[in-house]
Amino acid sequence: MDKLLDQFSFGLFFWQILIFVGLIFLLKKFAWGPILKSVNDREAGIKDALKSAEEARKEMQNLQADNERILNEARAERDGMLKEARQLKETMISDAKVEAQTEADKIVAQAQATIESEKKAAIAELKSQVAGLSVEIAEKVVRRELADKDKQLELVASMLGDVTLIN
Repeated sequence: MDKLLDQFSFGLFFWQILIFVGLIFLLKKFAWGPILKSVNDREAGIKDALKSAEEARKEMQNLQADNERILNEARAERDGMLKEARQLKETMISDAKVEAQTEADKIVAQAQATIESEKKAAIAELKSQVAGLSVEIAEKVVRRELADKDKQLELVASMLGDVTLIN
């Protein structure tokens, strides 16, 4: 270090300082400026990219929320349509049952009315035939009984015997 101090020259030191300052000035003007500008541009680009990524993330969240909302609305609409279809089916089945029961009741009533009228007609026919047969039988019995004089007297006697006078 002593040797360095002995060989020290102010002129050389001055020129070295002047060249160093000039070199710094030249580096600042031609190297650091463009380097710093490039670093600043890159920093701005990174900030813009981060900002764009954040906006895209937010937009993605909004789209997911919208998709979820649309899905929920579609599910609700589907459920409503299914419920309405079930109610319509039940109504149609109920109406068909009521209509079928009404038709069945009407057919049964008509059948009962037909049976009743045919029964009455058969009874009337039977009465008519029984009355006709009874008249024919009575006529034949009376003719046979009245044809013979002894039998007539015997019939009158038996009828008089059966009759009792009530006081």
